[in-house]
Amino acid sequence: MTGSVQLGRGEADKRYDVFHTDCPARDMVDHVTSRWGIWVLISLRNNDLRFFELRESIQGVSEKMLAQTLRALVQDDLVWRTVEPTTPPQVTYGLTEFGRNVSEPLVELFDRITRWLPPRTAD
Repeated sequence: MTGSVQLGRGEADKRYDVFHTDCPARDMVDHVTSRWGIWVLISLRNNDLRFFELRESIQGVSEKMLAQTLRALVQDDLVWRTVEPTTPPQVTYGLTEFGRNVSEPLVELFDRITRWLPPRTAD
């Protein structure tokens, strides 16, 4: 996605119809709410992370799926990516301002869920 779907105040009449199959915002919603997209946004909420650190922070994600998820989130301008020209290259990811804005309700959602769950018992 090359354009931004952010709207300023007073542009409510120009909002995207995310229920329409041709809506460009629908792809972004799909990327954010994908199985791994949510975890990437939550993992990057406090720190910029290198690829391997991000992979370690999200248990169960394969390198392939993490790379695909990151590619989509970078393309949507939710995540930024920098590459250090070292051998091997060091790739770091972080949230853009838009990504921070989008991830805030996700953080709140996770906080609410974990507060609601009963305390874990020792095995």
